[in-house]
Amino acid sequence: MIHRLLLPATILFSTFSQAQSADYNKLCAKGIELYYAKQYRESAQTLDRAFAANGGKAKAEDRYNAACSWALAGNRDSAFYHLQRAANDEGYTNYNHLIADSDLEGLRTDPRWTAVCNQVKDNKEKSETKLDKALAAQLKTILENDQKYRKQIDTVQEKYGKGSAEEKELWKKIAYHDSVNEVEVIDILEKRGWPGPDVAGESGSTAVFLVIQHAGIKTQDKYLPLMREAAKRGDARFSSLALLEDRVALRHGNKQTYGSQISMDKEGSYVAPMIDPDHVDDRRASVGLQPLADYIRLFGLTWDVAEYKKQLPALEIREAAKH
Repeated sequence: MIHRLLLPATILFSTFSQAQSADYNKLCAKGIELYYAKQYRESAQTLDRAFAANGGKAKAEDRYNAACSWALAGNRDSAFYHLQRAANDEGYTNYNHLIADSDLEGLRTDPRWTAVCNQVKDNKEKSETKLDKALAAQLKTILENDQKYRKQIDTVQEKYGKGSAEEKELWKKIAYHDSVNEVEVIDILEKRGWPGPDVAGESGSTAVFLVIQHAGIKTQDKYLPLMREAAKRGDARFSSLALLEDRVALRHGNKQTYGSQISMDKEGSYVAPMIDPDHVDDRRASVGLQPLADYIRLFGLTWDVAEYKKQLPALEIREAAKH
């Protein structure tokens, strides 16, 4: 199974590298879309075009994704080419994912398989030399507490209805755990700065972002600059930073930049007011986010930029009424 952004509130891409070119990210997103449509050859070819558009350079996870698509398309040589590049050139480290991935089943009898696995295992061991196991374990628990009750929201709404007593009780639990998590994460940030995946593990660094994303505006204002610096040095994802930038902007009565925030009122759900809607996908691609139309489909919304611009004045009024 390839690596990709699944849900807006859960773990994001497992890459912390600098943002790639817009063309690169657009083509990668299209390649993922074709993969899920089971058009594996077209997916692989699109990913290859993405790498070519980026001067032959690629993120390790995108190389891996191309290997999966080529393997499923029945082209072993191309699959191994990308696996070898991911392992040897881009330092791919997700050994557990590699050895369990059913997409690559057809490669395991090939003599090249063992060498790839050994290299990825070696990458993983080297990447963990700075890992603080106690911190990683603490943040793993924080991540579990952040997500545990949020994962129940849809089920509770379907069973008892939106605005039900049961849903309100669930949100009380979420708020309680958010407040506990916030205290712990602030303590970590004050003592250690923003921990990258090499120190806290990938899920640990994700946990720090999610807790700040779910915190109050004072906390977000204080630690947003810290996350900006972390993203620049590779310790936080630009895609995650974009979500926090949007949330903070809206909380201050400004428009969002990347269209990541979906608002809701008695009239329904909508993409919260944003700057320059015509070029939102360019901005999203620059930080590794999928096209807006694909993203808001998760919320049952469709994207029509002309219609959105017509509705924008009314949306600004609806958004202002919430604050």
